[in-house]
Amino acid sequence: MPGRYKSSSVTLKTIAQAAGLDVSTVSRVLSGSPEEVSRAASPATAAAVRDWAQRLGYRPNPHAKSLRTAQSNLIGVLVPRLSDMVLATIYEGVEDAGARHGLATFVMNTYDRPAEQRARIDLALSRHVDGLILGDAHRDAVVLDEVAARGVPFVLVSRYASKYPSVTCDDYLGGSLVAEHFLDLGHEKVGVVAGEPFASTGVDRSGGFVDTYRKAGVEVLTVNSAFDARGGHEAAEHLLKQNPKLTAIFAVNDFAAIGVLGAVRDAGLHPGKDVAVAGYNDTQLAAELPLPLTSVRSPLHTMGTRALELLVSVLQGQNPSSERLTPELVIRESTYSPN
Repeated sequence: MPGRYKSSSVTLKTIAQAAGLDVSTVSRVLSGSPEEVSRAASPATAAAVRDWAQRLGYRPNPHAKSLRTAQSNLIGVLVPRLSDMVLATIYEGVEDAGARHGLATFVMNTYDRPAEQRARIDLALSRHVDGLILGDAHRDAVVLDEVAARGVPFVLVSRYASKYPSVTCDDYLGGSLVAEHFLDLGHEKVGVVAGEPFASTGVDRSGGFVDTYRKAGVEVLTVNSAFDARGGHEAAEHLLKQNPKLTAIFAVNDFAAIGVLGAVRDAGLHPGKDVAVAGYNDTQLAAELPLPLTSVRSPLHTMGTRALELLVSVLQGQNPSSERLTPELVIRESTYSPN
């Protein structure tokens, strides 16, 4: 019987006839929520419907479903730069989870500029997205307040701001883990490349680091920078000019840390010997550098997955709580004991 049909000609009615069921029952099983499926059919009947759909090569029509439900099953994702492997990994998690929910996703770059954020949000809304996942939130939440005022469902990922639901790493804890590691090694002349002050990631990571040192009675030199290698290089140069006797520098992401390694070398010092260096996110690059980089591992793929799940719950009318995932310090050759 399956050989009689082309997948494009197989309809819900075809499956209903093959299974000996009403079309409405087949429709609820194949496109309804779990609650609708349980009301429409027994587990055995639902399994039989899915089996017939697979045997007959049934392919749902997403456009027809959109017309019936007034939903596009499309999710827009905004990030500063997808060329950043941290954000790319987060997006992979979003996309994987979206596929499991029958949702298509697309991503756009905003370069952390509010004007670009607004333009990309407008573009996403013109495509009738069901909701947004924003990975470029600024702490002032001005753009987010505008989106909320328009009634657009959204969640935040990687960064948090204001009261809006988010999935992030516990970045304050991550910064504290680096500080505890440096203190255990005996580093008392330390600096931090703190990232951008508008991003919760930079503020929390540097904050956890600085607060832990202050509890130990040690003040920390701090310089803000862009979240890239050039920014890290320039910030480290500034730190080393302020105090040429620094023995350790923490950069709030791995790319900035790579810049720090270069600045240390340019100063005639040996990273990992004269100056310990640690980064954040434990990207794949960290372990493969000529001097493997100590870094805080952030569960990036899981972050993306959970952000999509959080948005699904928002779309279902729920009011989910924000989530903070646990970081882990991965120690490598770039940190050492000055003693």
